Amino acid sequence: MLPFASLLLVDRRLATPVYQQLAAGIVRQIQSGRLPPGTRMPSTRRLSQELGLHRQTLVMAYAELQAQGWLESIPRRGYFVATHLPVVTPHALAAIVPAHVYPAHTGFAFTAEIPLPQSPAQAHQFPLAFDDGFPDVRLAPVGLLARAYRSVARRASSRRHLYYGPGQGTEHLRKVLAEELRATRGLRITADNILITRGSQMGICLTAQLLLRPGDAVVVGQTSYYVADAAFRATGAQLLRVPVDAHGLDVNAVQTLCQQQPIRLLYVTPHHHHPTTVTLRADRRLQLLQLAATHRFAVLEDDYDYDFHYASSPILPLASADAAGSVVYVGSLSKSLAPSIRVGYLVAPPGFVQAATRLRRLVDIQGDSILEEAIAELYRNGDIRRYLRKAVRAYEARRDLLCELLHSQLGGRVSFQKPNGGLAVWVRFAPPLSLPAVAARARQLGLYVNDGSFYDAGRAPQNALRLGFASLNETELREAVRVLAQAVAEA
Repeated sequence: MLPFASLLLVDRRLATPVYQQLAAGIVRQIQSGRLPPGTRMPSTRRLSQELGLHRQTLVMAYAELQAQGWLESIPRRGYFVATHLPVVTPHALAAIVPAHVYPAHTGFAFTAEIPLPQSPAQAHQFPLAFDDGFPDVRLAPVGLLARAYRSVARRASSRRHLYYGPGQGTEHLRKVLAEELRATRGLRITADNILITRGSQMGICLTAQLLLRPGDAVVVGQTSYYVADAAFRATGAQLLRVPVDAHGLDVNAVQTLCQQQPIRLLYVTPHHHHPTTVTLRADRRLQLLQLAATHRFAVLEDDYDYDFHYASSPILPLASADAAGSVVYVGSLSKSLAPSIRVGYLVAPPGFVQAATRLRRLVDIQGDSILEEAIAELYRNGDIRRYLRKAVRAYEARRDLLCELLHSQLGGRVSFQKPNGGLAVWVRFAPPLSLPAVAARARQLGLYVNDGSFYDAGRAPQNALRLGFASLNETELREAVRVLAQAVAEA
């Protein structure tokens, strides 16, 4: 008889009942071939004695296995492994894997090299963090959102939202967003022009998948949003980089590329370029739209932080002046409210929106309809606009404080321009300072600072990074800059 005492392992710390653990262990022995079809099982009394368990536990385990079709009960003879099961070549006992261990490797090949940089989520595992430019979740209107969510969920009329709904997003939210984008961004759109997504990143990926094939040319900034770059590379597209100066993307360089080869897509963050925070100048915006219309390439406009502008009124997006249907416009509430609120939007002519909706349904049939309705309520009653006015005042004060602290404590060792908007400052470290060494020392001191490699794009290190100020209050900003200054001095 098999050594069941060493084969059937039980862990009483698990939430899974012991009889189910035993049943699962016996199934593994059958699947491994060590208990072939027709094998007579030991009696429940005998096996309970061998395992040191109550007999009723074994009775329940055998009953479970019989119900699942693994064992057969023959009157006055006992339990047998079901004869209809296929014969499996048994593994050697040395290959026994404990019940609580999952395979360390797959038994099949797959594509493991996805070009995605390290997640920024690790930043907030530290006591203090200069992140990439996230909002302060402590300011987010979580209570108002929770109240709206409960209100929507309790309505009898909302039961339809518990079923599968439109993949394009709830009509209510799309109508509200169309009104909001018309009023604040000058987009002449209706609900049919909007696809609700899980953040702007889904919009970027859907656009890339719909437009790009291996070898297609995508124009991006010399420094660009690294996750968008990864989404384009994942399609097999070729990234063509153009300079970014104090006035944004060098559109003359784009024109030169258009004369040399076909361009399929151009990615741009014109309001506050990621990562450098500069704004694309008005004449370059017009020139870029003209190039797109003439050379028939798509412009993917990522307006990730439109809501945060401090020096003057925000500049209207490219999409507001697009007469040729060249622009796909994406935005998100994740920067406006909180990163975990994964609600964004893609705006484009209806045909593209419908195609993106069909593609999205292959991956994620629909979004969270109740959440979408709750957010629509916050827009309708003005809560989001009131919150944003409060947040803009808070973030402007934090931007000013960070810039003052950098001047006073790191003057001469760093250089930067105070951004007109956004949630981060682009800071360059003067040679011979090594940003990776500074980042490593800062982390030892309890302050997360990334090493700048996100922004190098495979070229010579720029020794620069984004210091996100929005998620830190004034006390935390002072301490964070103090620690950063110490790390600079010691690195």
